[in-house]
Amino acid sequence: MTPSGRATGRRRDGPERDGPERDGQRSLVYDAEQLVRGAFDRAVDGRSAATVQVAGSTVTLPVERRFASVESVQAYLAAVTALPWIRARWPRAVEPVTVRARAGAGRAHYERAGAVLAVPVGRDADGRPWALRELVVLHELAHHLAADDQLRLAPHGPAFVGRFLDLVDGVIGPEAAFLLRVTLLQLGAQVG
Repeated sequence: MTPSGRATGRRRDGPERDGPERDGQRSLVYDAEQLVRGAFDRAVDGRSAATVQVAGSTVTLPVERRFASVESVQAYLAAVTALPWIRARWPRAVEPVTVRARAGAGRAHYERAGAVLAVPVGRDADGRPWALRELVVLHELAHHLAADDQLRLAPHGPAFVGRFLDLVDGVIGPEAAFLLRVTLLQLGAQVG
């Protein structure tokens, strides 16, 4: 995913699939995530209040964690995947995720082989490491938590979106999940 939320090439999550599955929701998911990240950025930067108007509701945004390093992302993922509700819901949570730096500022991605989350540590136009933040890390964790039989499905399909929303709800907070869900639905994404 690019800092603007746009895809920069075909994504492969693990082994080759049987047949070319199209990841039709990919750009919708990235666009929604970019919009939500922007709302968090504006709240943190003081350009607006920590509240947003969403679907007729006023929502106070919770804190979205930012990370200083790959090591801090690694520690965060270890803590999140150790949460009892996550381990009970997703058996793959017991498989450790390794975090590595990715060159440039292009996109974060998850490598199924080896359970590796690659995050860019490069900086965006505002001088910030755009990928060292909770929404991006939870997006990639949602790929990790997919069951093996889900690998043949579109990587950003309804099942992925459901996992991502559940993670955002349980880890960042229901307000963030509400904002993300409404944004996804307004853009036309299907939620599983």
